[in-house]
Amino acid sequence: MSDATPQAPRKSSSLLSVDTQTQKRNSAENRFKNYGLIAVMAGLLALVILLTSILNNGLSSFQQSFVTIEVELPEAKLDKSGTRDLTVMSKVTTFGYAPLLTAAMQAVIEENGVEIEGLTKKEIGGFVSKDSAAQLRDFVLANPEVVGTTQSFTFLANGRIDGYYKGRVTAASAELDKNVSPAQLQLADALLDAGVLTNGFNTGFFTKGDASGQRPEAAGLGVAILGSLYMMIVVLCLALPIGVAASIYLEEFAAKNRFTDLIEVNIANLAAVPSIVFGILGLAIFINFAGLPQSAPIVGGLVLTLMTLPTIIIATRASLKSVPPSIRQAALGIGASKMQSVFHHVLPLAAPGILTGTIIGLAQALGETAPLLLIGMVAFVKEFPGAPPEGFFDPASALPVQVFNWTQRSDPAFVERASGAIIVLLVFLILMNAIAVLLRRRFERRW
Repeated sequence: MSDATPQAPRKSSSLLSVDTQTQKRNSAENRFKNYGLIAVMAGLLALVILLTSILNNGLSSFQQSFVTIEVELPEAKLDKSGTRDLTVMSKVTTFGYAPLLTAAMQAVIEENGVEIEGLTKKEIGGFVSKDSAAQLRDFVLANPEVVGTTQSFTFLANGRIDGYYKGRVTAASAELDKNVSPAQLQLADALLDAGVLTNGFNTGFFTKGDASGQRPEAAGLGVAILGSLYMMIVVLCLALPIGVAASIYLEEFAAKNRFTDLIEVNIANLAAVPSIVFGILGLAIFINFAGLPQSAPIVGGLVLTLMTLPTIIIATRASLKSVPPSIRQAALGIGASKMQSVFHHVLPLAAPGILTGTIIGLAQALGETAPLLLIGMVAFVKEFPGAPPEGFFDPASALPVQVFNWTQRSDPAFVERASGAIIVLLVFLILMNAIAVLLRRRFERRW
């Protein structure tokens, strides 16, 4: 019998020691974690850069330069009949009020002893906004008893003067700019020292409508905010009940067959359709076929409703599925009908998720621009829409469309206002998403 072949002694291994293969797995896991961390940091860095750019350009839109002057309102120019008849007084246009502003500015300059070489009468009159004459005219027509007196008014300064204190305009650039002169900038400094020119919070940015390209300092978001509000009311009143009803039927009552499968596939596909397609659909159906007015909140609301419905349906169905089947079985076991079990037990428990999906859908609709451009909401709208329900059919704008409009204009002041409008829009979106998160945390139940 031959001797057994001697074997080499086996290495003793320990659970505490890390072999080569484990080291490779750990290294790969650490690399993956680092890649993920780098991706998150890159995203955060891009977000910080974006927000910093918007805030740097837009925060100044909430501040504005104002001029406070005493304006004489002579009866001989504003009401030659002396009867205070508004029909007669309204015949005096803004061109008739402009010389009153020029005279008031000259009086202020003389009172404060300001002497600037080369300052012309036209430049003195152009120191205040071109919107000031219309503002003065509206005040006189609303208060005809002030004719023949001297009243104190606070007007917007010219957009270039305002830009001078925001760093957009300099003495060097004023020499090349036909809308402002170095003499006007010297006058601005002198009036600032005298307390006639002040810088304060720009409430008109939230309360006024859009303005022409010649008076960017008077442009505001009032019409756009009201138009967006009207559209969100239309979307909420249509998308929420229709979306919830469709979700309940598909999830709780509809038979599972090819037809319902086709509906579910189409709903999922509609959620991924580009928003501009809904704009084309709204233009063809609501405007060309139904004859609804262009640039009206009702049309914008209907288009955004079509775009928001898939989001609400998907979120609602997910919320209904999250309710345990035992809730339905218990309700049916004590004699409740199918409809009673759904509306009395399942739907209240799914309500937090439904509300969250609805608010997220509304936030998505609030920021849409492309479909609104196709239905004519890009038009210049200065007048406010009326009260509902007539106001839903009046011309209006929307916050994202107003941003688009302002970025298309050449004056740098409109770029500033576009960034300010983006800040306002972001605030609304953050608030809506915060409300969605709070509702979910407040009412959510874990099973």
